[in-house]
This record gives sequence, C-alpha cells and structure tokens, in this order.
Amino acid sequence: RILEYEKPNLNGNSKGAGCRLELWDCSGDQKFETCWPALMKDSHGVIIIFNPELPSHLKEIEMWYSCFVQQQPLLDSQCLLVAHHKPGSAGDTENLSLAYPLNKLKLIHSNLEEDPEDVRMEFMKYFRNIITIINESREREEMSIIS
Repeated sequence: RILEYEKPNLNGNSKGAGCRLELWDCSGDQKFETCWPALMKDSHGVIIIFNPELPSHLKEIEMWYSCFVQQQPLLDSQCLLVAHHKPGSAGDTENLSLAYPLNKLKLIHSNLEEDPEDVRMEFMKYFRNIITIINESREREEMSIIS
C-alpha cells in the first residue's frame, strides 16, 4: 500500500514550498521480501511501527532496522520507531528498553485514542527533519559541482 500525502508549508512558514510525501507500507510480512528493493529505492526515511507488548516484535524490529536502514545509506536520524499501543492496552511507555543499536533511534509511543495530536506532531517533526537532511544533501552536492 502506498499513501500519498501533500502538505503545503511543512516547515510552518507561509513562504515554504509544499511537500509531497509517499508512505510505502510493507505490511511487516517477510513474504513480500522480493518487493523490498523497490520500497527501499530512493527512500529518504524509514518508520518502523511495532507492538511493544509482543516480544516477537522487539526481535523483528532489529531485522527491519538492519534491512531498511543499515543496508542503505540512511542515517539513524532518518529512522523513526513507533511503539503503537492498541486501544485498551496497558501501554507501559516508561519501561520499554531496546537493544543497541535501536536504543539510539528516535522512539515515540502512539495511542491514537488518547493522544492523536501528539502522534501527528511527532510525525510532522520527523518529516521536517527528513526534508532538512534532503536539502542539506542537495546543497552539498551542488557545492561539490560548483567547486
């Protein structure tokens, strides 16, 4: 599944250019592994969403991180971990400890019934960070051509 999203003035000022985002969902199922190269091609960021209450997910996110972040030329700042708490779950957001190297990634907790606005704001911060990284990379590339 691919979600296309257009956000005018993502940087929050009226002078900023709009931005078109595409979110590609690989469903968390390894049976689609043959599609992963297409998902990764030209990607600028990775969002890994997992259920922190399932011990198997804590192991799986290590594999996702390895495949989608480490094996590409992506920085850790281009990865966002989302611990999604289902409605009615206990949702211990304080004691979730992740192994290295996942513990150095940005981690947010989501519960869309309790704090949908907080989740939206975290996503916008993440997307702004990705745009900054892209712009800085483009500027470095242009400067290297000029010099």
